[in-house]
Amino acid sequence: MTTPREPVPLTGDLEIDRAIAELTAQAARIEEMTERVAEVRGHGRAANGQVEVEVLPSGALSSLRIESRAMRLGSQALTEAILEAARQAEKDAADQLAALTEPLLEEE
Repeated sequence: MTTPREPVPLTGDLEIDRAIAELTAQAARIEEMTERVAEVRGHGRAANGQVEVEVLPSGALSSLRIESRAMRLGSQALTEAILEAARQAEKDAADQLAALTEPLLEEE
């Protein structure tokens, strides 16, 4: 989290002060949400756990682990296992992002 913001000085106009307070609170929630989204990692497994994939919130691959015994699957089966693990990881990341943003959407 970044450094706390300085308190916004009051204008003396109750309506403007209320709007400023609401915007400040909303900005803090957005900042927190941005940080939480950046921490999301989706995970997927295939071929009985012989292939594991991790993706970032964008869906970009961040980690791929292939056990040595997975090499016995053959190139086509290994390719399919990697793609399946990647699909699972992308869905996992998308599900986590949906769970994070759902409360924000309910506020509107």
